[in-house]
Amino acid sequence: MTIDVGDPAPDFSKPRDGGGTLSLADLKGRPTVIYFYPKDDTPGCTKEACGFRDAWEDVTDAGINVVGVSKDTAASHDKFKAKHELPFPLIADEDKELAQAFGVWKEKNMYGKKTMGVERSTFLLDSEGVVRKAWRKVKVDGHVEKVLEEAKKLQG
Repeated sequence: MTIDVGDPAPDFSKPRDGGGTLSLADLKGRPTVIYFYPKDDTPGCTKEACGFRDAWEDVTDAGINVVGVSKDTAASHDKFKAKHELPFPLIADEDKELAQAFGVWKEKNMYGKKTMGVERSTFLLDSEGVVRKAWRKVKVDGHVEKVLEEAKKLQG
């Protein structure tokens, strides 16, 4: 399964950092950036998360939700969030259900060894939860700026 621009985002309710759950319904009403990343506290994932953190003033000024998703546990997310002072929620997708629904759980080839994992991807949803932009196979450098530029367009 894969999600394309114009499709409604799959409905979900998943555990999040700090306890409790986060659902698609919680995010409606404002444009939302949902970014999928492979693993807490690894170099590329930390750089991406800190990119959104460092742009937080622009994010809040534009009225945008940001949510990170990986297959790590909520406890792992708590540590990652505290260590890097991340101001946005992190969803624990341990069963990979959300990654599969968005079509980002893929076969990867690392040094000739095939494994399954998250393909770093970002989705921009409008205030109704419809996908308006999708970035797949994301390269971290400059990515946050591109995402925010597109998200601001949704605000008019």
